[in-house]
Amino acid sequence: DIPVLIAEDNVISQPAKILNFLRKQKYNADYELSAKQGADTLAYIALLEEKLLPALLHTFWIDAENYCSVTKPWFASRIAFPLNLYLPGKMSREALNRILLTKGGPPLYSLTEVEAQIYRDAKECLNLLSKRLGTSQFFFGDTPTTLDAFVFGFLAPIYKVCFPRVQLQKHLKQLPNLCRFCDDILTCYFRLSVSGHSPAGQDRADANLQKLTQLVNKESNLIEKMDDNLRKSPQHPPSKLTTLKLAAGGEEGSPLNRLSP
Repeated sequence: DIPVLIAEDNVISQPAKILNFLRKQKYNADYELSAKQGADTLAYIALLEEKLLPALLHTFWIDAENYCSVTKPWFASRIAFPLNLYLPGKMSREALNRILLTKGGPPLYSLTEVEAQIYRDAKECLNLLSKRLGTSQFFFGDTPTTLDAFVFGFLAPIYKVCFPRVQLQKHLKQLPNLCRFCDDILTCYFRLSVSGHSPAGQDRADANLQKLTQLVNKESNLIEKMDDNLRKSPQHPPSKLTTLKLAAGGEEGSPLNRLSP
């Protein structure tokens, strides 16, 4: 699970658990917020998880073109063999099940209808975030808070990852204040680009990603061919082993008499 915080011997994943750990260490970005602002923070986080997260999961894990060309090789490159051939597909199925479980009830029965609805909800959520941010640098003034961290965590992947299909990214880029919000945080708090490489090495990283994509696809195709060959090969029932029995009146020097019972 990501994000992950490693602090000395502690390994904490998931945003809520990370925030609780930091508060116990007396690091609290919401210390100066009023009770109303604290309630607004919880409300907007719930909005993000209900409206924007399903579209984010679909963009990364369900859309076939995005998954095959970006998400699968990206995640497979960080997972050890042979799990890198299995886990990305498992994560894709889990994302689809989560979307269908939360959004697939009546009147939305087909995946196409669910897809259209989750992107409508996501665009509406982006519009609300843009209206709430306005011309401010952060959501509650000039200092970042928990809400800014959550919003950035949802928006930055949409804003920066180069997907073949970019309908959500295209809508985000029509909201300049949200784009400026992401750029400001990247500039102030991240020394490298979002891909983890300096701008000078971006071309090399793209070339490596392309080679990795080809390698993973070749491995997947090879495994599929092996499965097909196994299924198509003739299947024979297992032959029975011949049972040897000692003859009652066999000769003393016979090989059968020398066998153990």
